[in-house]
Amino acid sequence: MDQPDIALAIDLGASGGRVIAAELRGDMIQLKDVHRFENAPLSVGNRLLWNLLSLWKEVEIGIGKAVEEHRDRIVSLGVDTWGVDYVLLDRNDDLVGPSFCYRDPRTRGVMDKAFQKISRQEIFQETGIQFMEINTLYQLYSMRVENSPILDIADRFLMIPDFFHWMLTGEKVNEFTNASTTQILQPGGGGWSSKILERLGIPEKLFRTPVQPGCSLGSVRTQLRNLTGLSQRAKTIVPATHDTGAAVLAVPAKGFSESKPNWCYISSGTWSLMGVELSEPRLNNKCSELNFTNEGGANGTVRLLKNIAGLWPLQQCRASWQRRGKPYDWTTLATLATESKPHAHWIDIQNPAFVAPEDMLDAVLGYIKQTGQPTPNTDGAIARAILESLAMRYRICLGMLEDLLGYQLETIHIVGGGVRNQLLCQMTADACNRTVVAGPVEATALGNVISQMLALGRFKNVGEARAWMLQTSSIDVYEPKFPQAWDDIHSKISSHLS
Repeated sequence: MDQPDIALAIDLGASGGRVIAAELRGDMIQLKDVHRFENAPLSVGNRLLWNLLSLWKEVEIGIGKAVEEHRDRIVSLGVDTWGVDYVLLDRNDDLVGPSFCYRDPRTRGVMDKAFQKISRQEIFQETGIQFMEINTLYQLYSMRVENSPILDIADRFLMIPDFFHWMLTGEKVNEFTNASTTQILQPGGGGWSSKILERLGIPEKLFRTPVQPGCSLGSVRTQLRNLTGLSQRAKTIVPATHDTGAAVLAVPAKGFSESKPNWCYISSGTWSLMGVELSEPRLNNKCSELNFTNEGGANGTVRLLKNIAGLWPLQQCRASWQRRGKPYDWTTLATLATESKPHAHWIDIQNPAFVAPEDMLDAVLGYIKQTGQPTPNTDGAIARAILESLAMRYRICLGMLEDLLGYQLETIHIVGGGVRNQLLCQMTADACNRTVVAGPVEATALGNVISQMLALGRFKNVGEARAWMLQTSSIDVYEPKFPQAWDDIHSKISSHLS
């Protein structure tokens, strides 16, 4: 009997990476971690940098392990990562400068300097992307502000997944979904904005016309095949390389690229990204005022969404507790939060104080004190305050989203690691007074694999892939239980939230 084919999803996140083997068995995809490894930015002087060559070594190890187990059954592989960060190469294909982490402080205040060269409204009309100082545009412009020579030496611009696809194959391409996060790409499949690049002194020659998910880059480099044993049969297929773009592709919802979808999504992890999938971008003044973004999706779709701080504050509080000799696991933290009194404390989870504090626990307690609230007397109370504040932010974002669309959404799909937090899922249903469908957890990896399967002809279209996801995914449904309590607390604290 022939053994099923294998697709490799190389899924790189800000805190860790994985090489995942997806077994394509009939109407099932079975995922198995082949290799896991940690990732974290390095503090070098006053810079915060990614160690991409160390990550590449881990990718090589992961591919080698996959080949040991699956041999020539591997038919394809592709890479997804976070957005906005990038690599620059010179004309000899050598790295130019370090790869900065989006949390590096060099972009602070740069947005306002950019607005002196080109207005905020012009940037939004050119790109449809929300304004965040971490955006690639302001990272690149910060080099002009600092009089760095790097932009003048560079010959090619690659987003992080583009860099890894280049390391795999030698092919240099910019992929559409990740390119859309730069705030340089024109919406709806347009090219790079010459106006923005010229005004800010960023060389247009660095960029190439973005390719769509599903583009095949061919076999991996001969050197890599010799090192890992990977068959020439295995093709590198560019997936939706932005992790959220991949995750949205795997949402087990009915329909694709509808003009009037009745569902929205939350890709829940370190960041939360909440939005809808549309066929056309929204570029009106209200969208700009509410700071929503029109990021690229699979098949040229638009992901109208807003970035929310996500589980980052709780993750960093957990690290703070560990430093204080309290090594809580996630299950214990969820239990402590569940046992704590509801709505006793709150924070504005979008406050800049929680972006990159030296100690997140101190930052949270400091904010609670500054806003005149009683000091939490347990760690569970702090954890609950963070989760409730995140659910409240989802409620606020849902209201903005429905205001932009002009109608009410029926269902919220939550995908990603946050699905494991059942308390947060129920809080979201209660706070938003909507049905929540939670799952799959592995949405990003599945979306990566679905991109590959579409390119291989295993699915006819995204609608068929979503119908399959709906039938085969492990999902949980949460119905609202206590929406009135959330109405009351929203009335109480909404004026304090940014």
